[in-house]
Amino acid sequence: MAFELPDLPYPHDALASKGMSQETLEFHHDIHHKAYVDNGNKAIAGTEWEGKSVEEIIKGTYDPKAIAQSGIFNNASQYWNHNQFWEMMSPDHVAMPSELESAITESFGSVDKFKEDFAAAGAGQFGSGWAWLVKDTDGGLKVTKTENGVNPLCFDQTALLGVDVWEHSYYIDFRNKRPAYLTNFLDNLVNWENVAERLSKA
Repeated sequence: MAFELPDLPYPHDALASKGMSQETLEFHHDIHHKAYVDNGNKAIAGTEWEGKSVEEIIKGTYDPKAIAQSGIFNNASQYWNHNQFWEMMSPDHVAMPSELESAITESFGSVDKFKEDFAAAGAGQFGSGWAWLVKDTDGGLKVTKTENGVNPLCFDQTALLGVDVWEHSYYIDFRNKRPAYLTNFLDNLVNWENVAERLSKA
């Protein structure tokens, strides 16, 4: 299948009052995400991956032994990562559903401890990458971090929540203060109902 740039689930200025500016979304979605779409389509054209789902492409081209992943993998994975990222945020205040709060508390001891671990993973990811809350293959909830475009699909995990820590995701609004960006993400931007829905389907 060809990659297509999805519309944002909200207007470009919808998150501005919550710490993610219109300018950031215009650069991040309209330019960076679109580049993964365009470059991904070029990379798979005429290959065995043309016509495959993005999930099949990611799992089929990820090489755990390679320091640098292929262009096909990088663009497909970043395309998928951003598709999830936009859905994981909301312009509205979304309270954490009780079933998700219970699952997080069971796995981390408290919601605050989960947030601390998640923010630490994002802040501690050297260079570009992502921090994730995943449902692991053993059924437990875990916080992970991945380099560049690598994502939970590569490890047969289910992504429940992810945050982009590439500089283009926060530099306009937070400059070099990645920890502040992560705190703001957790406190103001996360669509916890989306996270809970992902958990219920996992």
